[in-house]
Amino acid sequence: MDISASDRELIAVMRQYFAAKAELESLKEQLEAARQASSAAIGVFYDPRQNAEHAADLQRSHRLKGEMASLMQRAEAWGRAALTADRRDRSEAEAEAEPEEWQSFERRADTLFGA
Repeated sequence: MDISASDRELIAVMRQYFAAKAELESLKEQLEAARQASSAAIGVFYDPRQNAEHAADLQRSHRLKGEMASLMQRAEAWGRAALTADRRDRSEAEAEAEPEEWQSFERRADTLFGA
């Protein structure tokens, strides 16, 4: 099975997405365990301005969320492009399969006169 360059790019994007997601989930678990251990209020603990001890991890979690959103947008764009190409290929194949009497006059004229 041949994999196109576009498909390889999508696979790489999705690998990055799931790696970022796994890292974010792990980071969220660590942060929540630290919050519960400190008995800090949610609003205070998760505000990097008020929680200098975990500010770097909190900022990292925000960056990971942004990275995941960007990667998903790239994957969605790839999917839309592939869907558009599939629809175009399908409609061209259907048009070629139409009986001659169903084809438009212009298409028949183009065929007859080589345009």
